[in-house]
Amino acid sequence: MAYNGFAIDEYLDANKVNEDLTVLMKSPIYSIKPEALKDYVENYFEKKCQRSKELIEKAKTVIPGGVQHNLAFNYPFPIVITKAKGNKLYDIDGNEYFDLLQAGGPTIIGSNDDVVKNKVIELLNTCGPSTGLFHEYEYKLAQKIKECVPSVEKFRMLGSGTEACMCALRIARLYTKHKNVVKMGGAYHGWSDSLAWGLRIPGTKNIKSEGIPKFVFKHTQEFLPNDLKSLEHVLRLNRLKGGTAAVYIEPIGPESGTWPVTKEFVKGCERLAHKYGALLVCDEVVSGFRIGLGGAQAYYGIKPDLTIFGKIIAGGYPGAGGVGGSEKVMAHLGAGLDSSGKKIKKALCGGTLAATPISCVAGYTTICEIEKRNACEVAGRMGDRLCKGLQALIKKYSLPFVCFNTGSVIHLDTVATMHYKIDWGKLWTVPNVLKQTSKRQKVMEHMGAAYMAEGIITLAGNRLYTSAAYTEEDIDEVLRRFEKVFKNCVCIEPEELIKYNEKLKKKNKQAQEKAAEAQALAEAAKKEAAKAQAASEKIGQTLY
Repeated sequence: MAYNGFAIDEYLDANKVNEDLTVLMKSPIYSIKPEALKDYVENYFEKKCQRSKELIEKAKTVIPGGVQHNLAFNYPFPIVITKAKGNKLYDIDGNEYFDLLQAGGPTIIGSNDDVVKNKVIELLNTCGPSTGLFHEYEYKLAQKIKECVPSVEKFRMLGSGTEACMCALRIARLYTKHKNVVKMGGAYHGWSDSLAWGLRIPGTKNIKSEGIPKFVFKHTQEFLPNDLKSLEHVLRLNRLKGGTAAVYIEPIGPESGTWPVTKEFVKGCERLAHKYGALLVCDEVVSGFRIGLGGAQAYYGIKPDLTIFGKIIAGGYPGAGGVGGSEKVMAHLGAGLDSSGKKIKKALCGGTLAATPISCVAGYTTICEIEKRNACEVAGRMGDRLCKGLQALIKKYSLPFVCFNTGSVIHLDTVATMHYKIDWGKLWTVPNVLKQTSKRQKVMEHMGAAYMAEGIITLAGNRLYTSAAYTEEDIDEVLRRFEKVFKNCVCIEPEELIKYNEKLKKKNKQAQEKAAEAQALAEAAKKEAAKAQAASEKIGQTLY
């Protein structure tokens, strides 16, 4: 499929990427030179970001950690942004950055878009941001989503993706009358109690869920990404434990595709969910209206029972969350009777600032502009250009990094932190996994700081989002800045590098010896075959 309105031209080889990430995970760590990092801290952050540092110090006296949003935590200190426009961000000290963070993904047509902004201002001048009562844009947004996403017949707007994920689970339990929810290991479906299981990397269980009692997860399980046998194993066991109400997936892979999946896997999740009487819940908080107008589900050719929306459906404005699905499933969000006259139980769901006029007008206008500008494809083309450029730079500087993308969602893995998994059947390996992920997280922070000092803002130093506000010239300039960082990257574990090279040399020698042995056996077999042929011919001559 050559784009055709989607963000994807040629789909990645998920198995090959995962193999490359496994190699990276086992390799010695490469990162920015310590002296180069020190130079960035002293001559960029300390000298050119003084007002940011001062304000963050003040903020720490009244805000835990100094910031209100997890994405704002950056090494050596958070940067204070005062202006956003198109594909650029500007900080309080006047520094300019290319925006590859995009607030975590919602600004696919660019930040502070004039068309959307003017519609919002028009609404503020008349209705105001919120009334608590119905507004026409609630209908317009729901109708637009229904037109774009074939699986959605009805849509309910909520305050966030987390709320939408919570709500979808309640709907699924009421509709199926089953108890359990199964999610992909490492996937993030918000921070509600039941779904805060197996976060960031597969197998973490409740390690990342401090403050939540373990009994809350009695009916929550996870399965390995790209592994249908793992999913079916869990579904089969759940038959004895109250059945499965929902199978949650991020169609492009957990954590926005950090662990890429095959198309066959995505289709298989749909098939298995329905085989075991569960609803397929597609979390399209990131991929919705980014991979295509019909979401990633339209690209993969699946029809989920429920779809989670967020981010783009409010165009970067507050109140971005929603759940949509078929009329019979979504009936559990409305009061009334079913076709047989039986009363339908209503899922507990609410929110004072859900579906505000400001979020609905921003969302509706944004989706209309995405459609007009073919923004999903444009952003995807820019993502492809950036990914290919980064791959070329990685090769040029002989770095072990892995770069891959699903359209406008690009992953630049320098240490493969998110590719680890915890195997509780091998308890002795768990401490090292936790140690490695913690150490590599720090390396990601250092790389993110280097990028920022060169005028590039990323998500955690390893995820990049392109928007339709980028041009080819912009991407080429971004690549020039990445190159400044890459040329200063070295192995920061010299002893490990020596061990790794010796291990590799030994492995190559063993492979050569095996190849030579196989060659010798083949030659011997060839000689024996020639002898047999000669003997056969001699016997034939004797007989005749």
